[in-house]
Amino acid sequence: MAENHCELLPPAPSGLGAGLGGGLCRRCSAGLCALAHRPSGVSKWVRLNVGGTYFLTTRQTLCRDPKSFLYRLCQADPDLDSDKDETGAYLIDRDPTYFGPVLNYLRHGKLVINKDLAEEGVLEEAEFYNITSLIKLVKDKIRERDSKTSQMPVKHVYRVLQCQEEELTQMVSTMSDGWKFEQLVSIGSSYNYGNEDQAEFLCVVSKELHNTPYGTSSEPSEKAKILQERGSRM
Repeated sequence: MAENHCELLPPAPSGLGAGLGGGLCRRCSAGLCALAHRPSGVSKWVRLNVGGTYFLTTRQTLCRDPKSFLYRLCQADPDLDSDKDETGAYLIDRDPTYFGPVLNYLRHGKLVINKDLAEEGVLEEAEFYNITSLIKLVKDKIRERDSKTSQMPVKHVYRVLQCQEEELTQMVSTMSDGWKFEQLVSIGSSYNYGNEDQAEFLCVVSKELHNTPYGTSSEPSEKAKILQERGSRM
């Protein structure tokens, strides 16, 4: 069985081999040189303070895109103004809600956006951090969403309201919230004691329901509530 022998170098007058009682072998000398050039005190973990919310991740994650803001942050780019707070976390004045999907993309390469978040918000952050691959993904997702929305059939809601002739003018003023007249039907007149007969009408109105990425918007506005109250008299 062959034995490994160290080939000794001449004793160094100064530097890594000095004061060690003789020369170092070539293999040991190379190892010590590597240790000497390793950055001291650099942790693989990075702490970020994004809009007051803390995120903990690795330098490897933040350095996925060498052209991004976060890569430059980890490289201590002198042209990048990156202050730290009292805990040593990098201060970034951005919305932490939309930073989550950005960070997760850098971690596993997949775009995951919660239903309560708008794609446009994630796109804004991706553009700020200059993560080109993420920018393309979000733009594609927005185009796909808009394409599906445009293909959905338009839905309408109809209401039948009963009103007197003198109320028609006021009724018209409430049509500005997307409501419009469809039909006006006379149903005769009603007699109020001490007053003249009042012509009564059935007023059919409609409103278009706009589809959103998160479902159909059906929450009534104030003007819609007025129409509902009048319709409830029937």
